Amino acid sequence: MRKITLFLSVFTLLLLTACGNSTSKDSIDEIKLADAGWDSIRVHNSIAQIILEEGYGYKTDVVNGTSTATFQALQQGDINVYTEVWSDNLGEAYTNAIDSGDIETVSTNFNDNSQGLYVPTYVIKGDPERGIEAVAPDLKTVRDLEKYPELFQDPENKKMGRIIGAPSSWIVSKHLGEKMTAYGLDEKFTYLAPGSDSAIVADLASAYKKGEPWVGYYWSPTWVTATYDLTLLEDDPFDQVAWDKDKSGEFPPNDVFVSVHKDLKTQAPEVVEFFSHYETSSALTEEALKYMGENDANPHDTAKWFMKEHEDIWAQWVPEDVAKKVKAAL
Repeated sequence: MRKITLFLSVFTLLLLTACGNSTSKDSIDEIKLADAGWDSIRVHNSIAQIILEEGYGYKTDVVNGTSTATFQALQQGDINVYTEVWSDNLGEAYTNAIDSGDIETVSTNFNDNSQGLYVPTYVIKGDPERGIEAVAPDLKTVRDLEKYPELFQDPENKKMGRIIGAPSSWIVSKHLGEKMTAYGLDEKFTYLAPGSDSAIVADLASAYKKGEPWVGYYWSPTWVTATYDLTLLEDDPFDQVAWDKDKSGEFPPNDVFVSVHKDLKTQAPEVVEFFSHYETSSALTEEALKYMGENDANPHDTAKWFMKEHEDIWAQWVPEDVAKKVKAAL
């Protein structure tokens, strides 16, 4: 499995490299943005694309791939902009890229996010309106899960519970596996790393509709956490030593940055200036994602809706003449 994952990552990276920019280090005609596979980055990309195309006159493109492969492509200049760099999830890959000077972080998109293991709130508190009784009123922490393997039974191995993890290609999936081992949860639970974010959502939605227990990884801001009533299980307070040792404790504070390839400052300084002012929040991002989910909207239409609702925010990111062009296009 490791060999297959490595092959897929290398193959994806080769594809990304093959479609890299043919422009020089001093100019650029098309801005390439990274799509690492989740909805919020797609919405932020679409907001940026509208501004870049309508306000600055650039062509844009979005390059799909795993978080690892797209980040490597950013380092190599085959991607120009990454609107959601979850810095701690990338770990050394991020710090090494910054230290080498291959990329520059120009702004913090948001830093009030959260991630970890969630359960539907009705598991703990019940839901009288749906006739659901609380089945684990004392479930508060990740460590408490060891008392409830039968509640979250693995359909493939009924002697074990099941925790839905992060997609196997995400770095955080490895972190979750280590955390389960550190807490001894691997003795009572199987860890299922799905193939995609959508697979997590499908599994959660199925359980939620039936009012069944479910436990798995997710993060905020997302339309999922905005739409479903979920509770993030508590964990030991974050401690860097403990985290470095075995990934025990809360996930580290995870600033979500906007980063660009080092050459973009020379190729398109006005674009870097725009991104240096790009700042939202978890609440704003989740608002857009909730609209997206409730209206079955695509990222581009969601971005247009968001920009009409929050003109006062994005208009501050760009010069007045650029804002005027974008408003006219909207």
